[in-house]
Amino acid sequence: MKHHKKASEAGEKIVLETSKGYAPWFVIPSQDPEYRDAALAQTVARSMSLKLDDGETRSVSAPPVVSGVKRETAVDTIDLTEKLEKEEYQELREKYQRILSDLSDRKSMSKTGVVLAFQGNDAAGKGGAIRRVIRPLDPRLYKVHPISAPTDEEKARPYLWRFWRRVPRKGHFAIFDRSWYERVLVERVEGFAGHDDWLRAYNEINEFEQELTDFGYIVCKFWLAISEDEQLRRFKAREDTAYKQHKITDEDWRNRLKWDQYTIAAGDMVDRTSTHYAPWTLVSSENKRHARIKVLKTICNRLEERL
Repeated sequence: MKHHKKASEAGEKIVLETSKGYAPWFVIPSQDPEYRDAALAQTVARSMSLKLDDGETRSVSAPPVVSGVKRETAVDTIDLTEKLEKEEYQELREKYQRILSDLSDRKSMSKTGVVLAFQGNDAAGKGGAIRRVIRPLDPRLYKVHPISAPTDEEKARPYLWRFWRRVPRKGHFAIFDRSWYERVLVERVEGFAGHDDWLRAYNEINEFEQELTDFGYIVCKFWLAISEDEQLRRFKAREDTAYKQHKITDEDWRNRLKWDQYTIAAGDMVDRTSTHYAPWTLVSSENKRHARIKVLKTICNRLEERL
């Protein structure tokens, strides 16, 4: 127990650096011995079946896969029932915005930079959460980067190039509304990236984030989750409200048809890229007030730990 944290970090480093497509590590929950044994047997059987069906040996590196009796990922465990009443929300919002403002003004902020990445289901409230984060900040200290399809100039360079050039200088915030994770989400599901390309991206992303944290940056990553029914309700509300209609597109409806594929991709993403130096924060966004406070509180806590 004394050296548990150090041992966990060492184990994480080993599996991240030695997990290959042809010899991947599998992480198996082992609290329950019977579950552990069943998961182990099922993982071996599944791997043998995949090899026999595919017959291809992939040399591409990829982080470990979380395995178990059920195909359940961290995203599947999010409690979507969490709520916050309006009065409590307003009180907490003012509290954490005041803390964030104070932290961003500290002299020690000049020694670090902050990178915030927001991902989530369509209509999960990423924009609303970002607006609550930037409200208490000095406008000179942050920049919001809405990420869309890469330009021809960006396509001609390595995938992460367009994100490296948006990394802020020390003392500043870079806020990404969607991010480098689109490689293993949209590009994976829609077929814009080949299998080896998006599989390789997990390790490339982990290395990218480790280089940022090694240089002194704080990296906060948020996955905002809503249910399929809530997404449908929000889509219809956008169509029926004149000033919100610009938020809904035919592409949003097309993506909705692939809900299950995006759920699997999101689960793989979180399981393979949540590290001790850049952990994912999973946010229930069924209630927008709860989501906004969780985001603000997480950023404040991470800044207080560092500063």
